[in-house]
Amino acid sequence: MKKLLIIFSLLLSLVLLSSCAKVKPGEENKSTSPDTKAEQHTIKDYYAYQENVKYVYEGQGNEYASFTVFIDYISGNRVQLRSNNGGTEMVKVLENKDGELRILLSKGECYYRENFTQVPGSNVEILLKEPLTLGTGWTLADGRKRSITNLEANVTTPMGTYQTLEVTTEGKEGKTQDYYAPNIGLVKSVYISNGFEVSSTLSKLETNVPFVQTVRFYYPNANVDKLYYVNRQLSFKTNDITKTVFENTFKDLPKGGLAKVLGPNVKIKSLFLNTDNVVYIDFTKELLSEMNAGSGYESLILQSITNTIGTYYGVDKVYLTVEGNPYVSGHIAMKKGEFFTVNSKNSVELK
Repeated sequence: MKKLLIIFSLLLSLVLLSSCAKVKPGEENKSTSPDTKAEQHTIKDYYAYQENVKYVYEGQGNEYASFTVFIDYISGNRVQLRSNNGGTEMVKVLENKDGELRILLSKGECYYRENFTQVPGSNVEILLKEPLTLGTGWTLADGRKRSITNLEANVTTPMGTYQTLEVTTEGKEGKTQDYYAPNIGLVKSVYISNGFEVSSTLSKLETNVPFVQTVRFYYPNANVDKLYYVNRQLSFKTNDITKTVFENTFKDLPKGGLAKVLGPNVKIKSLFLNTDNVVYIDFTKELLSEMNAGSGYESLILQSITNTIGTYYGVDKVYLTVEGNPYVSGHIAMKKGEFFTVNSKNSVELK
């Protein structure tokens, strides 16, 4: 099991690089010209990116070797990538700076969508290092050695044959060979250990494809003093702001006699999961001025927000504020630092 987890981590780190690749129209299935030398390229040629592209890898040798990759955010020379192998999701932030492509941040089991591109990070791992010439090498923090071992390695994939840059990583457990093609990025990754081989190969690129999540939204029904929940499909394009998508979905009431959660002019000013494992959500003043609710209905509204946001982030505490201040109305007064708690006991599914 330990070996499987190591393989899974290695493949995730290296497969994610290809999500930075920019595919020019009409070049998806073209191999690199034989006279195109790897030394003529810089990291930018492999770190170029394209929004709203889904990268699909087929795997062999291990159940974790197949992946899909989406680009969450692009910010300057940084990109946030999301990889899903059918069992878990991992988010990484990569940066191209000073002749190195580095992983600045890596978060496993990250099922919520939040922009981490500006979060300070350390050099978790160097994926590529200039000059992109034969023999360029470096040592990773865990002691593994990584180097450029071939400038013209021919690799055949379901998308075509490419002349690639081969990068080899060697450690005590085995070695990994990764193959990068200009304008495409990582086209194949192979892990070898004691005759045991696992590979991930780029099989398909899908353009103009959003990242889709199923999110459970709660809505009040004051007539029966209950919450009703609906599993809704949220679509995120690259650089879409999560709080805005949630705000719009709350206002888009499903059929079934449900009452509103947010008034038409209410805005979510900020939304994030803090290091104390509490979600912080701040609303504009219209949350109160447009509520027009008695104490029972108001409680249902606040519980709907708490359940929806808390469940999405996988926590049970939500710190809800209005214009940066603790929530205070004619019926409810929260103190500074006092949070609302997820509670789905009074909830039923809307059918």
